[in-house]
Amino acid sequence: MPSYADDFVILSSGHANEALAWTKSVMTRLGLTINEVKTSVKDARTESFDFLGYTFGVRFRHKDGRRYQGASPSRKSLKRIKTRIGDLLVPGNMAQWPEVRDQLNTLLVGWAAYFCHGSCESTRLFAGKA
Repeated sequence: MPSYADDFVILSSGHANEALAWTKSVMTRLGLTINEVKTSVKDARTESFDFLGYTFGVRFRHKDGRRYQGASPSRKSLKRIKTRIGDLLVPGNMAQWPEVRDQLNTLLVGWAAYFCHGSCESTRLFAGKA
């Protein structure tokens, strides 16, 4: 069974294919395999990509429309947190409110702490499609 090298991003200025080839050779020497299905080369100036629950890519400032590179929770992360909130707040939940409230607060505080490193622009949990 192969051991995979996963969960990393390489940023390169104009030499992405060479960086990928070098990484593959080093990983092979270390006895690791790069998952070809999940591996891709993207132009981060124009294309977004998901990594560890975030979507990284071009954002636009609301005030002046200027572009910047930013990060926000991915659609998959938003969908997951909404599902977990819904599971807690389902009408059939017969737990006492203080218990439900504490579980909900723990869930939201943990989620917010993980995603507090995103863009400065606001992220609305329940706005738009997710």
